[in-house]
Amino acid sequence: MNEAQELDKLRHKIDSLDKQIQDLINQRAQCAQDVAEVKQKYASPGEKVVFYRPEREAQVLRKVMERNGGPLGDESMARLFREIMSQCLALEEPLQVAYLGPEGTFTQQAAVKHFGHAVNCEGQVSIADVFREVASGAANYGVVPVENSTEGVVTHTLDSFYDSNLHICGEVTLRIHHHLLVKSEDQQITRVYSHAQSLGQCRRWLDQNFPASVERIAVNSNAEAARRAAAEEGAAAIAGEAAAELYELVTLHANIEDRPDNTTRFLIIGRQETGPSGDDKTSIMVSSRNQPGALYQVLAPFHEADVSLTRIETRPDPSGTWNYLFFIDFEGHCDDEVISPLLQRLRDVATDYKWLGSYPKAVL
Repeated sequence: MNEAQELDKLRHKIDSLDKQIQDLINQRAQCAQDVAEVKQKYASPGEKVVFYRPEREAQVLRKVMERNGGPLGDESMARLFREIMSQCLALEEPLQVAYLGPEGTFTQQAAVKHFGHAVNCEGQVSIADVFREVASGAANYGVVPVENSTEGVVTHTLDSFYDSNLHICGEVTLRIHHHLLVKSEDQQITRVYSHAQSLGQCRRWLDQNFPASVERIAVNSNAEAARRAAAEEGAAAIAGEAAAELYELVTLHANIEDRPDNTTRFLIIGRQETGPSGDDKTSIMVSSRNQPGALYQVLAPFHEADVSLTRIETRPDPSGTWNYLFFIDFEGHCDDEVISPLLQRLRDVATDYKWLGSYPKAVL
């Protein structure tokens, strides 16, 4: 058998496998439609049927990664299944997702990474607008940044939970790669646009590569920075690949972030509560009196219950000067046997307590 015959044989095998995969995907899609019919059949009159179950998707993706045998990597296989699940869910109910826009931002990338491409994404001007769209029912879910591994917490997101009844339904992490984008490689750069967080994440690179006379200008988003770089002479932008493609910019320098592991965490917010997935986080907001041992009283129940904290942040309490709110993330679900009594203890010791949500840990 010669090379052409061997390749022809393999191509016939690939064609046969493609047909099997296509048939199976359509069978899965039919099952999704059947699930929708069953849910609607048994729904009470006037009940809002919930089709998207974050905990169920997380469980499916974890199983995909656990049973994967290669040669495709676990995450690559999970991303393929994410898209299949996204398309199947769209047959049940096309989701409306609000994100911190405009188009071309990292938050949009996070929304697509979490929900897949078969959702309708609408960019919003501010984090407050994302919360408003979801609370009003105009969007099923929202995606907002909450912290970056280099620059820390996004305070506007935390503050938005104070007056909101929305819940955290999930999280997604995104490796952030910043590029210096220009309209033309031979232009003289006099100013650099970017979001304040991105400028901070690239501070050392900018210090080493540009004189102080090159102005650094913070704008609302990296996509807005790219738009300005495309329209203005002498302007450059720090943004990602999506913004570069959208505004047809040239990447003058790639991956200029100061830390190669630069990662941003995003929250998925919605109106519904999320059931246990088996590997979850819980987020709460608590406040206590301004007195000695106040923080100890809040943290002691976690130590006694042997529950691991994953994050704690402090924000000013709008209800009083020099009072503070503690935003705490920890492992476990509010329905877990250990977590439920822990939350009750926190209610007893805190002057104010708010459960923000229990949700699956980021899978991808």
